[in-house]
Amino acid sequence: MNIVDSSGWLEYLADGPNAKHFAKPLQDTGNLIVPAITIYEVFKVVLREKDEGAAFQAIASMRQGTVVDLDQELAIQAAKASLDQEVPMADSIILATARRYGATIWTQGEDFKGLRGVNYFQKAAQH
Repeated sequence: MNIVDSSGWLEYLADGPNAKHFAKPLQDTGNLIVPAITIYEVFKVVLREKDEGAAFQAIASMRQGTVVDLDQELAIQAAKASLDQEVPMADSIILATARRYGATIWTQGEDFKGLRGVNYFQKAAQH
């Protein structure tokens, strides 16, 4: 199972320099877990940078995976992960979701760097 965090989704959708790193897990929709928090983050960025139509189009791609809502148990596990791993709220929800499903996280987010079960790719320099 795989989870691509918001930074990976945005890189892939924008066909950025690191998009190739996220193509395989995103195209394997049968093994793709999508934490609802990533839908929030991606929708917000695409809405801000483009328009609502593009934002809904991005979300349609995300919904091809299995969307996981934040429930009470996951919220508690995320809070613990946030304190244990010293990561922000959204990242802790992604981390707790990955642990629940035994998923690998694919990311450019530095907060995940060095954590087990994470494929981290440093952001490419912008030209």
